[in-house]
This record gives sequence, C-alpha cells and structure tokens, in this order.
Amino acid sequence: MTETAQLISDDPLWLILLKVVAIFVVLVVLTLLCIWFERRVLGRMQHRPGPNRAGPFGILQTLADGLKLAFKEDIRPVLADKWIYVLAPIISATPALVSFSVIPVGPEVTIFGERTALQLVDLPVGLLVVLACASIGVYGIVLAGWSSGSPYPLLGSLRSAAQVISYEIAMGLSFIAVILYAGTLSTSGIVAAQANGWFFLLLPFSFVVYLVAMVGETNRAPFDLPEAESELVGGFHTEYSSLKFALFFLAEYINMVTVSALATTLFLGGWHAPWPLSLIGDGVLNTGWWPALWFFGKTILFLFFFVWLRGTLPRLRYDQFMDLGWKFLVPLSLLWIMAVAVIRQVRNAGLVSPQQFLIGGGVLIAVLVLVILLVPGRRTPPEEPPKAPLSGGGYPVPPLDLEVPETPARRTPARTGAQTGEGAGGPRSEETSNGHV
Repeated sequence: MTETAQLISDDPLWLILLKVVAIFVVLVVLTLLCIWFERRVLGRMQHRPGPNRAGPFGILQTLADGLKLAFKEDIRPVLADKWIYVLAPIISATPALVSFSVIPVGPEVTIFGERTALQLVDLPVGLLVVLACASIGVYGIVLAGWSSGSPYPLLGSLRSAAQVISYEIAMGLSFIAVILYAGTLSTSGIVAAQANGWFFLLLPFSFVVYLVAMVGETNRAPFDLPEAESELVGGFHTEYSSLKFALFFLAEYINMVTVSALATTLFLGGWHAPWPLSLIGDGVLNTGWWPALWFFGKTILFLFFFVWLRGTLPRLRYDQFMDLGWKFLVPLSLLWIMAVAVIRQVRNAGLVSPQQFLIGGGVLIAVLVLVILLVPGRRTPPEEPPKAPLSGGGYPVPPLDLEVPETPARRTPARTGAQTGEGAGGPRSEETSNGHV
C-alpha cells in the first residue's frame, strides 16, 4: 500500500462525506463555468460578444439556462420504453461523477486538524477504474437511443457505441507507455513518478494519441457524430427534454473535466508546479494547498483545447473517423509500445551509454525523416471521364456536351384573324356576340 493510500484509509467518515460533497460541487461548478467559458471563447473566435447579459460578463447565463431547463415540460414519447427511458440519463451521468474519485488533486494537507490527501480514494488499479467508468457511461447513451422509439436516436446511439469501442482501445494503449515508466497503475504513483520530469516530454506520441482519443471518447467536435444535428436532428437525446436532457448535458461536460484531469495526471505532472515555479523556495509551491491551483490550471488548459477544436475544425465523416482510430491510432500505438519497451530494456541492461543512446536515436529519427521525404508517394492514375452522364438517382439527364446557342431562335409572331381568313362572322365574333370574352 502506498503512502497516499495509507493516509486516505485512516480518514474518518465525516471527512469522506466532505470529500464526496466537495467533488460533486466542484464538478457541477466547473460544468457551469465551462459552458460559459466555451460560449465566450467561441464568441471571440467568431467576432461576436457571446453571453453578456446575466451577471458580470454573462457568467450567470448558464445558471439561468439550467433553471429554465428544470421548469420545462417533461415530454415522453408514446413509443418509448418508460423505465429504461428514465434510467438512461442516470446511467450516463453517474459514472462521470464516480471516475473523478481516483484523481489526485493535491498532496498531503490538513483539514480541520485531520491529515489527509486531496483525493477520495487511491486504488492500485486507478487507471482501470477510469476506463471502466467510461465503458459503463456509454450504456446510458445506447439505452437512451434504443428506448426512445425513434430512428434518429437509435442511429446516434449505435454510432456512439462504435465510437467509444474504437477510441477506448486507443486510449488504453496510450496508458501502457505511462505505466511502463511509472511502474504502477495507481494515479498517485504516476504523479509521484513525474516529480523530476513530466511524461508528455518523455512520451510525446502517447500524449498525442490520448488527446485524440479523449476528444473521441467524449463525443465532442469534430468527433460529435452521435449527435450530428445536420444528420440526426440531435442524435441519441433527440426525444429528451427538461431535467433528463440536462443530465445528458451534465454528463458530457463532467466527462470533459474528468478526461482533462486525467490528462493532467498522466502527462503534465498532476499537481506538481510548472518548471519555473517548482524551483521557488526548494519546492515550497508543491506543498499545502498550492498544488490544487496548479492542477486546476492545467485542467482548464485542456478544456480550452476542447473549445478551440470545436471552433476550428469541421465535423469528420464517419468513415474518416473510423479510419483514424483503427488504421492509424491503434497500429501506431502498438509500434510505439514495442519501441518504448525495447528502449527501456536497453537502458536498464546498460548495453549502451546515455550518449550513445541519444546519438543512435537521433540518427534513426533522421533516417526516418529522409525516407518519408525522399520516397515518392503513390501516384494515383488519372481519372477517366464518365462513360455515362452522371445523374442523381438514375434519372436521365441531357448530354454533358450540350451547348446553349449564342442567339436564341426567333419566335414566330402570333397569327391574326385576317391572316387565317377569319372575318367578322368567324368564331371570334360569335364568342363576342354571345358574351364570352
């Protein structure tokens, strides 16, 4: 048992309840602030003010929207499965709250005279808990789409299931290199292993894979295919309203906070202060309550990354999204894990000196770059002109080489009655005399 786990195991019941309430309050407040922050940042990116009426800088706008949702009419479709329809939002929101319990927010502190760590529970398999919670959370989305009794939510839920399966594998593979270097699955142990260097510098490829996977895992743009409004109206939550819709909204943003906090824990040193500040006073800023400030500052940095992607990139096609996960992230992650294992074995066995290792690595990277630059790419054959005119749905169309004449044909003037030989007693005069004009 680690020192942090031993310290947490001695917590009295009142302190455990206090931590549970604090985690819930922090996640809800961060959700409110994150929605406001996203709308303000997107407004600045699109040259508009964003929310600026309710409260200073519009900061109370999200609270007003939440109260409005609570008082909206709760509508349930006639074809919906009642109990599963009600249970799905709860299943989606609960794992999002539970997964934050293994995240270390800070080191040892004193709360009302009781020594403890700023972490609810420290498990030897903390990373597996986060993956398990992410896997259970998708059940809420799938059940919501299935129980709504509508085709659009069902399609969105099926997309979400395929998406989570694909990108959870890539996310799990990005953990392996971190586990190899930290030597533990405990989140507090991983943070302790980064006291002298953060893992995003040591394992850059794992960091990039996790960034892509966490966006796909949370169904955020440009990977928001389960709720694509241009295709599926609203996706899996199309038939939800009032507080049930608010629970899905809450689950999405809490998941964003959780994966951002996990990225901070795995790759940015957790609660450790950044490099210039960590040297002040022989690490005094890594003690007490200061580390909680560094932790949430790094987490907000990742939340800004989510917002930045949403305001910058368009939504991917579904086939492109699946190709990215299965054809690039998963195979390259497997190769990266093999390379990391070989490098660690070579260094631990002392077969080469650190200088030789760095020189060899530099030469290998240079050779790979030269191969990529010098090897010609695959040439695609020129496209042949279509043998038959293209059409939508197989309907006949005019020939593609049809040209419009420069001067249209002259219209023949209308023939008058005199030209046709009809006189005053003709049909026209009879119609007029009968009163038919």
